[in-house]
Amino acid sequence: SPAYAGDGAVATALSPVEVIVSGDAKQIFNEGRAREMQGNMGAAQRLYSKVTKISPRFVYGWSNLGNTQVALGTLDPAEESYSTAIGLCREDLKMSVDAPFGTRKCDDLYILLLNRGSLRLNNGRAKEALKDLAQASELRGKPDGMISQNLARARELNGQYAAADREYSLAISMTSNEVNPFWLRSALVKLQLGDIKGGFDLLKRVENRFPEAPEVRAAYATFLAVTGEQIAAQRKYLEIPDRARANYINNNYLRDTVAWPPAAIEGLAKVSSVVEKPKTS
Repeated sequence: SPAYAGDGAVATALSPVEVIVSGDAKQIFNEGRAREMQGNMGAAQRLYSKVTKISPRFVYGWSNLGNTQVALGTLDPAEESYSTAIGLCREDLKMSVDAPFGTRKCDDLYILLLNRGSLRLNNGRAKEALKDLAQASELRGKPDGMISQNLARARELNGQYAAADREYSLAISMTSNEVNPFWLRSALVKLQLGDIKGGFDLLKRVENRFPEAPEVRAAYATFLAVTGEQIAAQRKYLEIPDRARANYINNNYLRDTVAWPPAAIEGLAKVSSVVEKPKTS
């Protein structure tokens, strides 16, 4: 773990976990937060990195460093930073079981797990993401739209379609007045489960809000095809611009990049195989 690297490993291991800092570390940490709020992630990252060197046992120095690393696209170092923060937070919770009332403790482990789980979800580690997000949900202890949305995706990518459908439905129920892109995922999961009407009804709302998005058009063509509207499906499919359409005849793209469920890939093939010759994967 990077928290214990270097010559100070023994001293570091013996010092208590910190959930608040003082002195120079506090000043630099607050400066980092100000830079982060301004959107200056590079400067924020440099400041948080300094904080982790001054106070290597400070939970939020590592978690905030991870946030900036994610924003800058360095996902592997970000996962290491989150993992260090999670390890420190768990240690703090274990040590503070018998602490006096009012002692500040690391009480937002679920947020750290949500952050790492979301990162893993976007970094090709669906199995580990599912573990983090399921634990975040359990620790949260009440419905949380952001956790449900990510947990649904993790369950979907692990082939747990019925459980994914329940989580997506919960997430949608918490944002029912505002159509979100993840509703498309929910619609495709419903298709996988055979709930074609439920999925299509949801997709129509997505299409109403994002009518020109290539993936929305491809999904709409898929639903038209599986409901027997082959001509309409071909017409909708051909609304996708040529360059983008090339992706939707590539099984690798459908399976690995946008990660559609098998029934959706099969449904789209009914359209694309007629309109144009598909590429081999």
